[in-house]
Amino acid sequence: MSVVLRADHSKFDPDRGFDRGRPRWIEALWVIIRAGFFMSSLPWPMSLKRRLLILFGAKIGQGFYIRPRVCIHFPWKLEVGNYCWIGDDCGLLNLEPIKIGDHVAIAHRVYLATGNHDYTDPCMSYRNRPIVIENGVWVASCAFIGPGVVIGEHAIIAAGAVVTKSVAPWKIMKGNPAVEVGTRILK
Repeated sequence: MSVVLRADHSKFDPDRGFDRGRPRWIEALWVIIRAGFFMSSLPWPMSLKRRLLILFGAKIGQGFYIRPRVCIHFPWKLEVGNYCWIGDDCGLLNLEPIKIGDHVAIAHRVYLATGNHDYTDPCMSYRNRPIVIENGVWVASCAFIGPGVVIGEHAIIAAGAVVTKSVAPWKIMKGNPAVEVGTRILK
């Protein structure tokens, strides 16, 4: 005999088990700024975007470069090291902190998701965890990095890879689910 478990969306509470980190009015103000300066295709100056992120609580290092149409949910839960690059159309669903080390390249259409739901709970409660991307990592276009993942120093995540488990330093990962296909060697 099998039991059918159905999600009871009427019991889902979007605030249970989730800390937004700032009052709703600050979040609303951020959504307006994000739409005008980050989600826009207009080529706003990097220095302006960096200042806006810092104003909203992000920790951003020197030499930061961010392309147009990048969706950052909560800048106060974002830390980016020195000389990092975030490409066009990236999504940072940082319901929990995302920490990016120095000299990291995040290519176009990469999605970093710290948020998830417990599919075994009929109320679909949150199951969020931070993401850490260490120094020297390259995340290629259209990759997905899931909650709780740590990507070790100088690793490469290939285009389209789906990473749901942590990656050791210097490893090259590709596929869905991502598997190790080699070791990065710098010349």
